Amino acid sequence: MSRPPAPAATQQFAQSVDEVFNLLRARGGRATSSRRVLLEVLFEARGHLSAEELAAAVQEKAPDVHLSTIYRNVDDLQKLGVIVHSHMGHGPATYQLASLAHAHFICERCGATLEAPDELFVDLARTVRDTLGFAIDPHHFAMQGLCARCQGGATARPEPAA
Repeated sequence: MSRPPAPAATQQFAQSVDEVFNLLRARGGRATSSRRVLLEVLFEARGHLSAEELAAAVQEKAPDVHLSTIYRNVDDLQKLGVIVHSHMGHGPATYQLASLAHAHFICERCGATLEAPDELFVDLARTVRDTLGFAIDPHHFAMQGLCARCQGGATARPEPAA
């Protein structure tokens, strides 16, 4: 299971727990009950969860699953490219299905989080690749700044995502 995930542009994302288990087995991994519960939580959540939030949700369904098991499984699933983690400002890393990954902008003043469409990063990614030979991952870290409201409302924008 040490094979890195395919680049996002060509990666086929698993759409169900069973598809993830097929991928796990094909790469020599085990399909355990704790992994099944963790994957069920991730597919149900459809959003960002910290390791502690994942553990709490998993433990509601399977109280005997420990936080260390969650971390091990999260690590294995990241290596497979099934889930990704993001750093959303100064808080803990959050995890979500790779198929739902997107970039974020976080207001330094009020903490509002805006989900950014990948299209915003196409030109930047191309420029960085062509100039530096480096492939950026805009999903990994949130970009910090000020939202329209904290700038004095100069630009009308939709309300930030929660």
